[in-house]
Formats: sequence, C-alpha cells, structure tokens
Amino acid sequence: MKLKRVHWLQHVPFEGLGSIEPWLTTRGYSITRSRLYAHEPLPNVDDFDWLIVMGGPMNVDDEAHYPWLAAEKCFIKVAIDAGKTVLGICLGAQLMARALDAKVQKTGTKEIGWFPIRPSENCPDSLPLPDELRVLHWHGDMFEIPEGAQPVAFSDACSNQGFLYQDRLLALQCHLEMTPQSLALLIAARRHELVDAPYIQSTDTMLAEPDASYELMQTVLAIGWVGKDVNLQELCHSSLGSGQTFGLPFILPRIKYCDFN
Repeated sequence: MKLKRVHWLQHVPFEGLGSIEPWLTTRGYSITRSRLYAHEPLPNVDDFDWLIVMGGPMNVDDEAHYPWLAAEKCFIKVAIDAGKTVLGICLGAQLMARALDAKVQKTGTKEIGWFPIRPSENCPDSLPLPDELRVLHWHGDMFEIPEGAQPVAFSDACSNQGFLYQDRLLALQCHLEMTPQSLALLIAARRHELVDAPYIQSTDTMLAEPDASYELMQTVLAIGWVGKDVNLQELCHSSLGSGQTFGLPFILPRIKYCDFN
C-alpha cells in the first residue's frame, strides 16, 4: 500500500491534530502543515493525498480579522475539485461546507462540552456510529448539508453534526480527535466562553470525562476515516494515541465494508 502524504491546516496554535497525529506517524505517513495564523504558505495540491482542516474560534467569513481565510477557502475548493480526500473538523467542516456552496450560520446556542450525538436517518453504513456516542463539542456555528452530501449525525443542540460527500469528504462539527491533553489546551485558551448556559459545561466537568469516552470516539474516527485503509483486526490491537487498546464489539454491527480474512 502506498503511504499517504497528509497535509493539514492549523488555524490557532492550541488546536492540533490530537489523536490523529500518532496514528499517522506510527504508520509512516508523511505529514506537513500550514500554520495559517503564522502566515505560512499553502502547498500545491499535487503535493498531498489527504487534506485535514482543523478547528478554530473564528467564523468562516471573518476575513476582516483573518485575511488568510479567503485564500484558504479557495484552496479547499481546489483540493476538493482535484479529487483529494478531505477531513474537516469544527471550523474545518464549516469551511468544507462553504466550499460546497452550503450555508454556515449561528446555531443560537453554543455547544461546549461532552454531549451525545446520534446517527442521522440516512447515516452511511461506512461510518460506524453507535445509536448514541458521547463526544466533545466546542462551537457556536453550524453548517447546512451540501447538496449531494449524506448527513451523518445530530445532537440536541445542533441538527447537523457531520456529512459525507462522494465517500471522500468527511465533515465533522464535533471533535472526535480530542485527547485529554488537547482538551486542556483548548480550555486554557478559551476559558472565557464557559458561561452558565444549557449546553456549556464547566472546566471540571469536561476534564473529568472518563477515558472510555475518548477511546470510543477515537475508535469511531479511526474506522470511519483515518482507518479506512486498515483492516479492523489491526485496529483491535492499536490506539490513536491514548496508550490504550480499543473495545470494538459495541460498534462492529454497523461495519460492513472491512475484510476480516
């Protein structure tokens, strides 16, 4: 199998790849990035196979404060049109939606903390979502589902938590890649957002989340996206950086495309 060349876009220094990075590095994939907040250049689309667009506190149209957003939106559109495989998380998902001519707007209530998502009615079978999955959220905007895309999930506070397009573009509003370390960095940088509201948890509540929540959502991400090249038997004995192995029986009934032989 040809090793993938992965490029990722970083919007702020406190939001990295999280659990995705050790998964890629242990498999020998090459990883490059553009730190857009530091005005680093975007690559040529011929120089990577996968593109990962991470999160950030800015809005997709906040070009007055972040002028590099204009070039980034054009770049994502070019990568999509070039047939690249693209993963977008939080702001990255919203930027993907905009590149596919879908609206991005305020939800009316911020969603910050650990809350469950549920699979949409037409959630693709290739995405192994259980009936309910507890995940980390940190957002106040939401994308509409682009024309031709399949909705993935929803939560009580956000009706669109993800979409899959042409089986190569996955947009996730929530943070399946989160680790305890990356969550601590996010809280330290954005603690002022933790006000008293129905869907905003306190620092102590978020940091007290058990390891099992991280492990299960990272497993879902591994199988549904970064593990799409990998047999499930390998994933049964690996991790995405938490240092622990995964228990897969809970989500295996929804997996149809992997070969166990």
